[in-house]
Amino acid sequence: MSTLYLGDCLNVLRENVPDESVDLIYIDPPFNSKRDYNIFFDDKEIQTQRIAFEDTWTLKSIQDSLMELHTLKTDNIYDLLITYQKVAPHAFPYLTMMSLRILELHRVLKPTGSFYLHCDPTMSHYLKNVCDVIFGSKYFLNEVVWKRALAKGDVRNKFGSNNDSILLYSKTDNYTFYNQYTGATEEYLSRFKLDDEDGKGPYRLAPLDSPNPRPNLYYEYKGYKPPKNGWRVNLKLMEQLDEEGRLYFPKSQEGRISKKHYLAEQKGIKIDSVWVDIAPLQFSEKERLGYPTQKPKALLERIIKASSNEGDTVLDAFCGCGTTVDAAESLHRNWIGIDISPIAISLIKRRLKDTYGESLNKFEIRGTPTDEQSAIELWKQNPNAFQDWWLTEFEVFSTTFGSKGADKGIDGIAQYLIDPNKNEIVRAAFQVKGGTNIESKDIDALRGAMEKQKCELGVFLTTKEPTKPMIETVAMSGFVKVPGFEFPRLQILTLKEFFYNKKLKLPSLNVTFKAAQLKGKSKQNQIKLEI
Repeated sequence: MSTLYLGDCLNVLRENVPDESVDLIYIDPPFNSKRDYNIFFDDKEIQTQRIAFEDTWTLKSIQDSLMELHTLKTDNIYDLLITYQKVAPHAFPYLTMMSLRILELHRVLKPTGSFYLHCDPTMSHYLKNVCDVIFGSKYFLNEVVWKRALAKGDVRNKFGSNNDSILLYSKTDNYTFYNQYTGATEEYLSRFKLDDEDGKGPYRLAPLDSPNPRPNLYYEYKGYKPPKNGWRVNLKLMEQLDEEGRLYFPKSQEGRISKKHYLAEQKGIKIDSVWVDIAPLQFSEKERLGYPTQKPKALLERIIKASSNEGDTVLDAFCGCGTTVDAAESLHRNWIGIDISPIAISLIKRRLKDTYGESLNKFEIRGTPTDEQSAIELWKQNPNAFQDWWLTEFEVFSTTFGSKGADKGIDGIAQYLIDPNKNEIVRAAFQVKGGTNIESKDIDALRGAMEKQKCELGVFLTTKEPTKPMIETVAMSGFVKVPGFEFPRLQILTLKEFFYNKKLKLPSLNVTFKAAQLKGKSKQNQIKLEI
């Protein structure tokens, strides 16, 4: 069964993924130590954002990780990182944290497996040294260069930056790999200009010279002497090719025998390590979810097809909005997705359901609260993660207004489509209170923020029971009327009620997670409401 984990991949890998159990690993880790990539949705009136990755790597955690690497007897990695601490201090924290995680990924990879590390030029050269030590430089297979965008940055005094690197490693010499192909171009087709008399169609000639000399490749065949390094094939295979009519014999025996390659049998142009045929996602594309570092699904499909088989297990330890998971599901692979952000987990759930519907294979989500007590424990460990988790249960984006962590009466905003023909929406403001006493002023703050941010509905989520004055305030707030329906202007839901499956009264068509996809498109109209 496929599994989606909420948590730091280091802990998830250690606690849940056995040795040599994964066939293919792809990771696209954040490139900066702060990992502060944002998710946005907006219109003309409000921009909402939330830090998707908040685990700031403190000096203490870095030093602890460095000592752990030393304790694990990974002396070469330890020595490399100590050197980076001196010569590349800006990269040292990131590389220390990544080294521990790459070690775990190497542990869970099967001997026949492959490891793809997606990065940009700011860190690719450092990460390659780390991977060379962990996997062994002899198992480095490729640096794939992917043209991800048009030229960016200041191009007046340097070449434009427009590529990412994808480092490919195997664990042993016995790894899975299938060549991939693109469609034929006019230039490619022009190579097949010879016609065969037996009716097999156009063909081209390819030399049978061996790139490396070997004793069994030196033999004379039908009077033709071997090339300098010998033939490319042994005598038995040469006879087989001859019997099949695949050899071309020049008139003079001073020439070289060649092999016929028929156009009808070709799969196309074999893909090399420079990928310019997969375009980056544009804001207007249907596939785009608004996630800041989202990669096109076609990119992951190519990787998965090249290095795995149906039924294999694909792992992404920084799965973000779930492109790897989506591609693996569509290609009939099992998958493991890990992400530290509750927002990411919720995005992936919605993405899979929207994409596959009833045909979606069963998968398990682990690491999210399953009862009131586990939710309280999450709040004690990380209040921000608790807030993000609870909001995303309602498909609501967490928000920050002004400085990070500022509480302005709203912790999240949801958007609901109530008239598809007119593209009319209604918005709901969510406030989360956990672990503290709650008072009427909290409801007042929510009401004030609703007015300021032009939200018609308000939801107060709390781990504590509301006070009698709060309940009275909610009861007197009235209703919001839309064609055919009416909804309470204010609602309160406790954590206990949530786990008892009490439902909020909200419009059914939540488009919050689709709103990021709509960024930059036509303005959504504000509905006029009767209060």
